[in-house]
Amino acid sequence: MKTVQTIQSFDQIKLLADARRMEILRLLMAAPATLTILARTLKQSPAWVRHHILALESAELIEVSELRKTGKVTEKFYRAKAAAFLLQEVVLPKSKKQSIIFSGSHDLALEEIAEHLNKHVTLLSMPVGSLDGLVNLRQGLCQISGAHILDATGEYNTPTVRHLFPDRNVELVTLAYRTQGLMVASGNPKGIKKIFDLASENVKFINRNSGSGTRIWFDNELKKLKLDPAQIPGYDQSVKTHSEAAQAVFTKTADVALGLQAAAKQHELDFIPLFEERYDLILPRENEEVLSPLLDYLQTSAFRSSLGRLVGYNPTHSGEQIAV
Repeated sequence: MKTVQTIQSFDQIKLLADARRMEILRLLMAAPATLTILARTLKQSPAWVRHHILALESAELIEVSELRKTGKVTEKFYRAKAAAFLLQEVVLPKSKKQSIIFSGSHDLALEEIAEHLNKHVTLLSMPVGSLDGLVNLRQGLCQISGAHILDATGEYNTPTVRHLFPDRNVELVTLAYRTQGLMVASGNPKGIKKIFDLASENVKFINRNSGSGTRIWFDNELKKLKLDPAQIPGYDQSVKTHSEAAQAVFTKTADVALGLQAAAKQHELDFIPLFEERYDLILPRENEEVLSPLLDYLQTSAFRSSLGRLVGYNPTHSGEQIAV
């Protein structure tokens, strides 16, 4: 594996946070079954089972495999779909090589980390944004998260982590400081120089998803500038990663996006720097042992050297622990 393996089925995983649905899905992975069979096995009513069956069907994790008629009664036999078996490998990986599930803000350095650690672990990534990643960590849907949430106090990540984990012993480790700014086409044909320039009829913007650290920064900046989001064409259109944002500008789907300097460089875009941010990894301390290969690697000169090759990444504080 040369890059991070990205999980595209976040909504399915979130649905399976309900242990009852997970149990039903496991039973249907083993063999097809009817509502009656499932109700008897789980010692629940058929109506209770039907409620969860409908949710699993809507997520395309199960399907009707057979209609069987017994006398005047026709029963549906349900079975797990292929997507469920793929999801099982994500949620319950079974291999000699340790799997680590990351959920949080998209970061280009994770690809380098995944390549280096490939012999020891498989790094699976759910790029859902900083805030949703921390929520997933809280719910136990991943072992480690990544965030760059700027608080009203001007501090990154720690206030948000304290708020979400008041009863948990968590650790913050700085991955890097990163430069973000406006990504525009080569030559900057629209002459974009600052945030105010986005409020122009002939400029199309592509936004980041709600809950991402980039979106949180941008929305706060609009408030400071007293700029109405409705004035920005494309504000309601969003993508989940810096790479997708850069690709939208590269393919001329958008004229400008807010994102990492490294992503702009990879897509041969011009870049107007706006701010530097601290990007941290967040993990419960009980996960330290399973994450030790990753945490140890952050302390090495080899990692800092590779990180320094990413334009706009500052490795000076990489591996430092932040007090929560």
